[in-house]
Amino acid sequence: MELLNKIFVAPFAEMVEAPDFLMQVLWEGLVSGVLYALIALGFVLIYRSSRIFNFAQGIMVVFAALTLVGLHEMGVPAWISVVLTLGVMFGLAVTVERVVLRPLVGQPDIILFMATIGITLFLIGFGEIIFGGENKQMITEELGIPTGDIVLEPFGGLLILQHIDITAVVVAVLLVTALLLFLNKTRMGRAIRALGDDHQAALSVGISLQTVWVLVWFIAGIIALVTGIAWGSRAGVSFALEVIAYKALPVLMLGGLESITGAIIGGLMIGMLEKMFEIYWGGPLLGGNTESWFAYVLALIVLLFRPQGLFGEKIIERV
Repeated sequence: MELLNKIFVAPFAEMVEAPDFLMQVLWEGLVSGVLYALIALGFVLIYRSSRIFNFAQGIMVVFAALTLVGLHEMGVPAWISVVLTLGVMFGLAVTVERVVLRPLVGQPDIILFMATIGITLFLIGFGEIIFGGENKQMITEELGIPTGDIVLEPFGGLLILQHIDITAVVVAVLLVTALLLFLNKTRMGRAIRALGDDHQAALSVGISLQTVWVLVWFIAGIIALVTGIAWGSRAGVSFALEVIAYKALPVLMLGGLESITGAIIGGLMIGMLEKMFEIYWGGPLLGGNTESWFAYVLALIVLLFRPQGLFGEKIIERV
């Protein structure tokens, strides 16, 4: 009886008794969810355009953040460091296309997937040689990102909104909006969508596979940089960020590997649900630390009933 109370009664009673605390939990989950969604977008864009599951997206977040901090440590002004880091990510996109992807055109998907694992290991080793393995501080103040907080008193309680988190959410919304406008309103954006919808038809009308690959890897690099700045401002910059980046994997399983909408909604869902589960169920019932596995269990449950994800297209094969 006590167990049933902890599962079905006590958590909801706490939500009603302390709505301000519930709002705090939802806000923190929303911030995490937005960042999960950003990382998932990098996976989705590359997969839609090339049918390659980019295992390197996580280390790209770390590499972009380390490059930014490293350039600033060399004496380069903060915003010039941002521009130079974008140049580095563009160079990485060109190199990956020329050296890795172009020679492997037409190879089985598993070969391309293994190639992205190779890219991951190379970037880890290359990054450690250049930047070292110690934890670094993100140049938050140098970039003009506010570091204070806003204190609200909803329902007579307390709600604290960190300026860093607000900035991360606003920038993420602007980036996603710009990305959607690019994909839907520009010629190159429509080319990326066409390549994702039908590879052969897109190639037959003259769409350059190599150009699209470079572009989507560069866009993934931009997303990685923004995510690296946001996560780095909250938790420092180190190779441990790669583990956080892989939280996008259950987002992809939940939302669908080819769905931009699924990446956004899936990220928000997982961010908020895992935070709520940790506070209201995980701690009292399981002793906490449920955020490390809750998203994967949730995605697994969804896959059991809908293998293509909530927003993925159902594949029907004729035999």
